[in-house]
Amino acid sequence: MTRLVALGDRDPQYLTHREIDAALALFPADVEAGWVATDSTGARELDDVAAVWLLPGTPYRDEGAAFAAIEHCLATGTPFLGTCGGFQYACLHLVRRFGADARHAETHPDGAEPAIAPLACSLYGERRTVTPVPGTRLAAICGDAPFEGFHWCGYGLADRAAELLQANCVVISATAPDAGVEAIELPEQPFFLATAFQPQVGSSTTGRLHPLIEALLDTARVPA
Repeated sequence: MTRLVALGDRDPQYLTHREIDAALALFPADVEAGWVATDSTGARELDDVAAVWLLPGTPYRDEGAAFAAIEHCLATGTPFLGTCGGFQYACLHLVRRFGADARHAETHPDGAEPAIAPLACSLYGERRTVTPVPGTRLAAICGDAPFEGFHWCGYGLADRAAELLQANCVVISATAPDAGVEAIELPEQPFFLATAFQPQVGSSTTGRLHPLIEALLDTARVPA
């Protein structure tokens, strides 16, 4: 049995969280997966986990657990997918890992030059055209053609933080109007990908998993 941790603080009033429920219900029978709250014991017990999906819904009740999960995946090569808030925290953790004193404007609104900054145009319940960068893992999974991505966020990766990530071999693999950087990935990792758009949205109506989620499961199910 392959075990995946869907790390986040579930709130069923949010459409995006109900869509995560729908996506998890579509996982194959040989994958054990479910919500794990950031402030639960299971959030930090990842040694036997085959993959981590860091979910939307920030600020997390225990952001330290989110950062610890990201670092665990980086250190062990455990497949990682971060979406929306998971994207923001993955970017923030990487910026800090490269030596910068990075802040998230949501939790530190008075900080100077936050790495995760308010978007010029909030994207709560909005769709934007996501353009993959050819040659990236995201493009290999989703195709080179632009596609519509669902957003529920008001924060994104600041330009200077994006430049720092690129200078340290983090690949920007998609962009979109208003949102800027839509996806990052680490080519040296078995699977480390984070997106501002939320790929689970639509699972309840299509009855299918988004290719990114399928790719995460496929990687997790390959014996290490």
